[in-house]
Formats: sequence, C-alpha cells, structure tokens
Amino acid sequence: MSQAATQLCRADLSYPPEAQRWPSAFPPAGASAWGDDQYGLWIEVVIGGPVQRFRWIEPGEFLMGSPEGEPERDGDEGPQHVVRLTEGYWLAETACSQAVWEAVMGGNPSDFKDDPQNPVENVSWDDVAGEGGFLRRLERLLPGLAASLPTEAEWEYACRAGTERAFNWGSDTITPEQANYRGSVAYNEGATGEYRQKTVPVKSFTPNAWGLYQMHGNVWEWCADGPRSYDGSPRENPRGATGDEKGAPRVVRGGSWFHSPLRLRAAYRRTRLRDPPYPSLALPLLLSSTGPGAGRPPEAGAARVA
Repeated sequence: MSQAATQLCRADLSYPPEAQRWPSAFPPAGASAWGDDQYGLWIEVVIGGPVQRFRWIEPGEFLMGSPEGEPERDGDEGPQHVVRLTEGYWLAETACSQAVWEAVMGGNPSDFKDDPQNPVENVSWDDVAGEGGFLRRLERLLPGLAASLPTEAEWEYACRAGTERAFNWGSDTITPEQANYRGSVAYNEGATGEYRQKTVPVKSFTPNAWGLYQMHGNVWEWCADGPRSYDGSPRENPRGATGDEKGAPRVVRGGSWFHSPLRLRAAYRRTRLRDPPYPSLALPLLLSSTGPGAGRPPEAGAARVA
C-alpha cells in the first residue's frame, strides 16, 4: 500500500488542536451540576424530575466501518474509512430511561415496565424527533439547549471510544456478562450464557472509555440520519439522507436484547422506516448549547454543583 493510501486509512490521533477539544460553554445553560472525572467532562440536567447525566464527547478522527477480516461482517460496513468530527457534543451517558420519557411525554409506550430505569422502547423516529415529539418537548423544558439524535457517524465514534475492535471493550469477543443480547448464540467462537429475554436498566454493565453505558445491546438506538454508502474516502462530519417524507428510512445502531451478538458490533448497521414504532427501539440523546461561549472549561477537580 502506498504512503498516500496508508494515510487515507489511518485516523489522525493528534486531531483536534488542544483549544478545539473543549465545549464552547462550560457548564452550558440548564446544567444543575457539572464536573470532570476519569471519563472526562460531565454535566447533569434535571428533566421534569429525573436527573440525566451527559458526557462530553470531544471532536476527533476515527476509522468508521469494519475491517474486511472482522467475523460475520456485512458488506455495507465497508470499506473502512477515516471520519473527522469537527465539533464535540454532549451525549447522554445512557439510553433514555422510561422515567425520563414519561416526565417529558406523560406516558410510557414500553413493553418492559418492571423498572422505570429500563430504556424506553416501542418509539418511532417521529415519536422522538418529529414535530411535537420528545426532543421538541424536551427543548421547551430546557431553555438555552437544543436536543437532537446523534448522526450515525457520531454514534459510532461515541460507541467505539477509541477502539477499532468489534466491541468497545477492545475485543472481538463478547459474553452475556458484558451486554444484554441473545446470550444463547455465540460470536466468533466465544462463550454463550444467559438469554435474559427482556431489557435491563440503562446503567447495567461497565461503561466504555467515554463513560457511556450499553452502546452494545439492550435496545437499538435511533440515529438522526438515514443510510449512506461508504466508498473508502475520508469524510468530514458525514451525514446520510434526511428526507422528511413520512416513513423515510433512518439508521439504527447497537443491537438489542432480542438479537444475536453479531448485530451488537460497533460497525453493524441497520435501517428502519421512521414510522411506525418498532419493539426494542429507543433513543440516545444529544444536547448542544444555544447560548454564547464561555471559553475553556475549568481544570479537572471536584464536581461543582450549581
């Protein structure tokens, strides 16, 4: 492979410059508490009673898609290519819980209601991001903040948290002790185990290096955009189709409690129509500030409480 071709297949881990790593405002409007820990910057936001923690995902570059040798790889996961995200974002450290959904929407469409900390499911993309949906109502509760879903590229970057392996704990194997999925099915000649046959609370299992819980398994997660074809070329802030016609497709990521482990891989992609709702579909939540910048955040230290 030529030097030029090699560069196209390698993320620049020195990007971004130091000054661009930080949020423009810290803490952003609406934060009730904030701080810095082993995973990085965090804020907490009160959402109609429940408190949701968000993690700062720094801008950077990563290899999107799966390598050709990854077991049980699908063709639409390649060719692998460098993606640069030029803006950081606040991403909820868990999928939206039923408690948060109900505080905003006043009802709960989920099948598995044995614990309010289970993820909300059975929601369509329009229930989440359409006019009058969850995100628009949430914005009315949080002046100064804009709510959205991550793009497919933002989702995979956050899921991987610096790893290029099939799973974000840095391995090409998985067990039911690491995620919630159809544990009776093996991946890559790995172990089998418990098949829980339902969702589990959103903070089950160990978070990834960004401090994000259950990016693999439990529930599929909606992305903001539809599918795009990979051609191997480097991309900056890529975005798939975003047609607004009823039923326009959107990407879902992460796999679920119901599915086999191959669908939990960081690069696995699936497409669903915007409407109607599907079982085991939930939402990751991204916030951005609409207020003026506040410069570089304070250095690491004890959490500050507003």
